[in-house]
Amino acid sequence: MKTIDYKKFILPLLFGLIFWFTTPIRPAGVSVQAWHMLAIFIGTIIGCITLPIAISGVTLIGFTLTICLGLAPLADKIVNGKVVAKGAIDAFANSSAWLIVMAFMISRGIVKTGLGQRIALYFVKWFGHKSLGLGYAIGAIDLIVSPATPSNGARAGGVVYPLIQSLANTFDSKPNDPSRKKMGAYLTFTEFQVNIITSSLFMTACAPNLIAVALAGKAGVTLSWMPWLTASIVPAAICLLVVPYFVYKLYPPEIKETPNAKEWADGELAKMGKLTLPEKLMAVIFAITLVLWMLSSTLGIDATLIAFISVSLLLLTGVLTPKDLLSETGAWNILIWLSILVFMAEKLTQFGLIGWISTSISSAMKGLNWLVVLVVLALVLFYTHYLFASATAHNSAMYLPLLTVAISAGAPKLLAAQFLALFSAIMGSTTHYSSPAASVLASSGYVKQNEWWKLSFIFGIFYILVYGIIGLAWMKLIGMW
Repeated sequence: MKTIDYKKFILPLLFGLIFWFTTPIRPAGVSVQAWHMLAIFIGTIIGCITLPIAISGVTLIGFTLTICLGLAPLADKIVNGKVVAKGAIDAFANSSAWLIVMAFMISRGIVKTGLGQRIALYFVKWFGHKSLGLGYAIGAIDLIVSPATPSNGARAGGVVYPLIQSLANTFDSKPNDPSRKKMGAYLTFTEFQVNIITSSLFMTACAPNLIAVALAGKAGVTLSWMPWLTASIVPAAICLLVVPYFVYKLYPPEIKETPNAKEWADGELAKMGKLTLPEKLMAVIFAITLVLWMLSSTLGIDATLIAFISVSLLLLTGVLTPKDLLSETGAWNILIWLSILVFMAEKLTQFGLIGWISTSISSAMKGLNWLVVLVVLALVLFYTHYLFASATAHNSAMYLPLLTVAISAGAPKLLAAQFLALFSAIMGSTTHYSSPAASVLASSGYVKQNEWWKLSFIFGIFYILVYGIIGLAWMKLIGMW
């Protein structure tokens, strides 16, 4: 039997019950249904933070309680041939969740065929003559695989970190040892920062982005792949160009010249041999996927359908097998929790709670220019991430209410949704527990926790300035406001 830490259920249960039984003293203007739904939602979000069981299990319990307590029927409720209440089971038809699932499958193909490893080794070979060049090589590797890797933890831990570890060993740089500063600490922290930037660049580069897409849809705003890239490309490009250099200056490696890196990469490439047929097929299908995603708005093809087409091609060519799809447990895990959290947020909107919150905050900020309101809300979203160990839980709890407030204050809908979505990506730069990627890299032992917090605070300010000033100016230039 699986051992469960029942103590971690105490906080979710306690907060859920407190909100449930304070229904009689709820704020005026909030319905009983809305308050009860809030109680379940808060309990679920706290459960996603304490994690007594996996996040999919936590959300599934919250989903079950929602149905059992009469806040939603399991299936569509039909009266006189008309649907009067949408069934909760429809939550699992969420297009954004399925896009992530299919992107996970594409990512599995990149790893399985060895294409990701080969690309990484070539970048080390080309740019690895100096430590600074290795930093940029690490950034380029993350950048290339990020469009089809919706788990920044999988990208950092499964593709980039093994390479960092091998490089660090080459220079006798060991974790939890003074030698960590030779090379391992610099490369690890560079990857963390670059991972944050690439997560903001592509809509499909991390799971919280897709939560933002789904929740923006509840506010009547459509965020799609190519417009997202168009909005993020300037601030992200600036950061990708300068951040590895900033890390090199603020957190320099002891070894500056790395002549052995090219030899090591050549040796690893020799072991891999020539480009295999599965790698060639994976490269072609990956390229087709990216092109179609870029043209999806023009062609009128949904991004999720494109992902399904790509996975079908991978199955037809034998690059992936049905067993590979079934084994991708991370994808199915996300399908469950993302679908449920979006469903809960939709119920809060349906019961009027989100509208009440936005009206209340809007009243408190009445008279302020909408641009000031939007920037303040973005800062609130960013810095409250210190309180969260999950960007998923954070976005699920705060993105839609903040977006609704921004729109109520007069902010253009598309601008507000995209700007807050970008901040929900860069907020992952705050702590060593801010995202799966942070957890993977921080646990490596190369970067001390006090170094992580101090440097992350500095880089966080830099991201706020770049995305908040240059990003807003760029979005005005392209007509988003």
